[in-house]
Amino acid sequence: MKHTYFVTGIGTEVGKTVASAILTEALEADYWKPIQAGDLDNSDSHKVERLISNDKTVFHKNSFALKTPMSPHAAAEIDEVKITSKKIKRPKAKDYLVIEGAGGLLVPISDKETIADLMQPEDRIILVSRHYLGSINHTLLTIEALKSRGLNCFGIIFSGEENKSTEPIIEKMSGVPVLGRIEQEPYFDQNVIKEYAELFREKLK
Repeated sequence: MKHTYFVTGIGTEVGKTVASAILTEALEADYWKPIQAGDLDNSDSHKVERLISNDKTVFHKNSFALKTPMSPHAAAEIDEVKITSKKIKRPKAKDYLVIEGAGGLLVPISDKETIADLMQPEDRIILVSRHYLGSINHTLLTIEALKSRGLNCFGIIFSGEENKSTEPIIEKMSGVPVLGRIEQEPYFDQNVIKEYAELFREKLK
């Protein structure tokens, strides 16, 4: 296998799934969402599968598919299952693997572990950030938390409307390269994802 890209965000609903679809298409990578909480009939795996158009991607089964759309630790308690990182076995991909986390970096998966515990030092971690009041702090805190765990933040992807005071200061203060931005598009379909994949491809390899 080549590289593994682990997509996390500064919070929920910041654009991780669209970013994951773009990375998956750009690299013709396998895709895996270890923990899905809620929306099992229209999961993030389903969404990515609809958005990509290459025929090489393999979609790997969730390790945990939980019924309730809430933090994994709480959703697991409702389903009466116990999540541990040891129970989450990474699939073997032939080339690239894109892993999409749940929520942000420190979202609990149990009372002892978080999404960060699913990451490995050799992973290329992609941080998705979206501008809102407080997003500079949340982005820099996430990067500091990654560094403190010896994890490699490979790059930042901004999503949504551009903010010319937010993005440069994040890049300067964090020292993490910006891979690009995903605009506030009216819709996302296979053609739009393919266009973004072309823009991102060279920066990923």
